[in-house]
Amino acid sequence: MIAKFARLEFELFTTPSNKIQIRERLMKKIIAAIQFITVIPLGKPGTYDPTGMIAFFPFVGLLLGGIVSVFDLVILNIWSPVTASLLDVILLIMLTGALHIDGLADTADGLYGNRPREKALAIMKDSRVGAMGLVAVFCGLSVKWAGLAEISVHRSLLLLIIPVYARSSMLFGIRFLEYGRPGGGAGHGVFTEKLAARSFWGLVIPVTLSFFLGWSAVVLNLGFAVIVMCTLGFYRRRIGCITGDMLGALTEVTEAGLFLLAAAGGMAGY
Repeated sequence: MIAKFARLEFELFTTPSNKIQIRERLMKKIIAAIQFITVIPLGKPGTYDPTGMIAFFPFVGLLLGGIVSVFDLVILNIWSPVTASLLDVILLIMLTGALHIDGLADTADGLYGNRPREKALAIMKDSRVGAMGLVAVFCGLSVKWAGLAEISVHRSLLLLIIPVYARSSMLFGIRFLEYGRPGGGAGHGVFTEKLAARSFWGLVIPVTLSFFLGWSAVVLNLGFAVIVMCTLGFYRRRIGCITGDMLGALTEVTEAGLFLLAAAGGMAGY
């Protein structure tokens, strides 16, 4: 009897119609993730699956890293690594519509100083950018450019996988901190359900690719863990929650930190 039910269940999920439905749901989630954190024109406008798309954030990072990596290979035939690195950073900003940069600016404005939680959240919601926001964006982009400009060994591979790590960091913020705007906000949808452990499957992508770095993979993965834990620890101590802006800031801090780490010592080719 058990074998009969198992066979019927297998047939149910392997019929052509069910396969098509599964593929359609999968593509909807992928397209929703791409539309949410990039400006890449893919799929029908308005596709939105706030909980289903989260697990595909690392995949979107892989897409971004692939585009930038190919772009970098092309422009290195025209300009020096320093200039090419600057153009790479600009391309990343353009591909994401400055979404994470905007989050970094708002987070810096809100969390700087000793303001109470509600005041900090109100400042982050303000569309205007303050002095600390401008400073944070300048420093973040400068660190990212400086780190990338120093990388020669494994340059294409690091350009491919570091954006994946950066977008993967958002999963940890969603999983381990409560949302700070119960009444709504840009990131409210992704916090409606507690993120399951199985949603972290995308981390397999950067971790597996990092093995091609040799022993440097250990440094890169430890660096990722430390940056994410320290940033989320700061968020927890500062206001005890997270917002969509703070997820964007986490992405930028992780990306800039890993590029800087990759420029150190043996990883940069010295």
